[in-house]
Amino acid sequence: MPEEPDANEPSAPPPAEPADTGYTPGGVPTFESVREKIETRYGTAIGASELAAETPQGRTVEEQYDARQRAAAERLAEIRKSMHRDEDDAQ
Repeated sequence: MPEEPDANEPSAPPPAEPADTGYTPGGVPTFESVREKIETRYGTAIGASELAAETPQGRTVEEQYDARQRAAAERLAEIRKSMHRDEDDAQ
């Protein structure tokens, strides 16, 4: 007859939990894995924009953008002003 296992001997380890791969058995990404990917990308984008703003080239690009925005607003104001003059002349 086979011997009974001794109470002092360690039993077989319990089955290990499957590693969290971020996907369900059907291959669908889990909510947590999607959230982690989004947060990682968001953090990377924020960091990249902060670094770009701190470099001289980044500041120059930002200043050029601001200058274009001001010029566009001024041009739009001129166009609106000329349109109002045309309406006044027609009446």
